[in-house]
Amino acid sequence: MNLPARNSLLGKIVVSTSVAITLLLAAAGWFVQDVTRRVLSDNLRTEIQGSLRAYESLWQARAEMLRSVSRALSNMSDVRRAFQTNDRATIQDTAAEFWTHIGNGSGQGTGGASLSGAGTVFLVTDPQGQVMASLGGGLPDKGRYAVVHDASARFPEQSDGFSLEGGRLYELVVTPVYVQSQIGSGLLNVLLAGFPVDQGVARDLKERTGGSDFIFLAGGLPVASTLGDAETRSLTNQYRRSSTVQNIELPNREFAVLGTTLRDLSGAPVGDLLILHNFDAIARDLTALETRLFLIWLTAVLAGVAVSLVLARRILSPIRELDQAAALIARESYGAQVPVHGDDELARLARTFNAMSGSIQSARTELIRRERMFTIGQLSSSIVHDLRNPLASIYGGAEMMMDGDLSPEQLQRLAGNIYRSSRVINEMLQELVDVSRGRIQAPEICRLGEIVDAAIEILSPVASEHGVTIETSVDPAIELPLERARVERVFLNLISNAIEAMSAGGRISIAAFQNGDGILVEVNDNGPGIPDAVKNRLFQPFVTSGKNGLGLGLALSRQTLLDHGGDLWAENNAGGGARFRLRLPV
Repeated sequence: MNLPARNSLLGKIVVSTSVAITLLLAAAGWFVQDVTRRVLSDNLRTEIQGSLRAYESLWQARAEMLRSVSRALSNMSDVRRAFQTNDRATIQDTAAEFWTHIGNGSGQGTGGASLSGAGTVFLVTDPQGQVMASLGGGLPDKGRYAVVHDASARFPEQSDGFSLEGGRLYELVVTPVYVQSQIGSGLLNVLLAGFPVDQGVARDLKERTGGSDFIFLAGGLPVASTLGDAETRSLTNQYRRSSTVQNIELPNREFAVLGTTLRDLSGAPVGDLLILHNFDAIARDLTALETRLFLIWLTAVLAGVAVSLVLARRILSPIRELDQAAALIARESYGAQVPVHGDDELARLARTFNAMSGSIQSARTELIRRERMFTIGQLSSSIVHDLRNPLASIYGGAEMMMDGDLSPEQLQRLAGNIYRSSRVINEMLQELVDVSRGRIQAPEICRLGEIVDAAIEILSPVASEHGVTIETSVDPAIELPLERARVERVFLNLISNAIEAMSAGGRISIAAFQNGDGILVEVNDNGPGIPDAVKNRLFQPFVTSGKNGLGLGLALSRQTLLDHGGDLWAENNAGGGARFRLRLPV
């Protein structure tokens, strides 16, 4: 497929179509990519919100299980009797027996282990938080736990929350154990049950929430995380407590982070849980989308260019025909016509063009006819006007010679007048022959000075008769390829015009000198100068100013110079008189 040039109309259509398709597809691609990114980001935020709800559901289920087990233990009469003994060994043995029994019977906890398994925390304390019996593992041996005091404000209700013990974070449920007496119920002991928040808990949450990552913070420091240490530290440093999803960028990854505050049994913040989801999947999806969009864009551009090229060629076919027809008219082939297809705007333009072409051809034919008639009329009028005077002189002289008895001197004078008038008529007829034939002879190497001298020699008697002196300053070494007769006639015409303009005598100077790559010749006179009426039409045919002749001399002279590759122009001298300048190439 040959692509059009960019400066052609077809090329402009194809280029503009390509640019339009590119811009439209780029805008559409950007819009699709932006919408996709926002949809994927919204989905990611929705997924994080779902992970938060899943975490809250799991955590509530875990806390409810701890509350149920602790409540069941606190309501057992055997446990109460053992607690009433206030004997640490009895309390330890009884609590261990029932904890193991209830833990195994309750099945699996949220972490996949039994309640009595490793990691599960169970303590029996007195009302002041002093440890009386310790089952399971995890909590450090502190002797007295402040969480009991924090939960006492809600007794006899159970309390649950998080607590930072020995640098580790725990989820704890505090259950008071009461006994009835004659004076009312009395607080015997307190059951403290819970789970440590560790890597296992974080991994379990990740598996149960569809792959979200988790970071548990306590005191601003990570205590459990499903991510590597470096990413965990960077995310922890950049995280700011908020209830909305925030984006955190790492050097190689980007995360959407939703945080929730972890509170202790008194309701005060003790840490944070960060639920994270990276943008890796979104980046992969966007990269795949960009690849598909690029392929779609490339295909659409190529298809659009091909279709627009085919359609534009068909649409522009009438315009090409108009262009070709206009070129023919520019080459003066006024009969050019274009075919008319259909009835649309281009068809109407073609019909208008054909009508215009026909009108131009008709007008040109009529103009040529009128120009010929005008030229013939102007030529006839000029010939009649210019021949009247010499013919009258010849007629009068012949009549005097026939009717009178004249002396030899008078006959000589009349014969001279008749001769000069005959010569004027002969010169006029020669001008007409030169105009009609327009013959050009082969140039020959000539000395410019000899041509000027030959013209002066012919016109010297006439110059003397009018009191005109002629001066020349032409270097004899100047030689040029010229048509001698035509160039000599140019100087004859210029000198004779100057003589005729200076009826009361004057001076003519002719000078030639080198000017660049040519020869410049100046013909100056001190006559009246060129009249303003004919200054702008001086070299047009049939232009005269009160002198004999057809008005063809200067027109023919300038054409002679143009045929030699030069030119002829005229101007008035500042001090009076006319100046004609001839330029001839070397």
